[in-house]
Amino acid sequence: QVQLVESGGGLVQAGGSLRLPCVASGRTFSSYAMGWFRQPPGKEREFVAAINWGGGSKYYTDSVKGRFTISRDNAKNTVYLQMHSLKHADTAIYYCAARPQIANRTYRLYDYWGQGNQVTVSS
Repeated sequence: QVQLVESGGGLVQAGGSLRLPCVASGRTFSSYAMGWFRQPPGKEREFVAAINWGGGSKYYTDSVKGRFTISRDNAKNTVYLQMHSLKHADTAIYYCAARPQIANRTYRLYDYWGQGNQVTVSS
């Protein structure tokens, strides 16, 4: 069992930056791949970024490449989403999620989810 708690969201102006941490409970965090997903207003949940259990492989959706960075600190049971050059289109509820070992872009393949964290980018 893994419990995930996100923080770091809020209101930011376009062009600004935010960092979202997601802290996991449990002793086996290092064996889980972690993903970040988001759900814009009135839209379906979509993939943002993911990182394998060891941190060696990272994946991004095209719209955030070069602006967002996913990283993890297994000693702190934490995965991060660093967001730069934020756009109004990045406004969404952001969720972190966990699945065994290998990252995936499909949200239905993740077993554990955080509660969600609102990010609002003003234009």
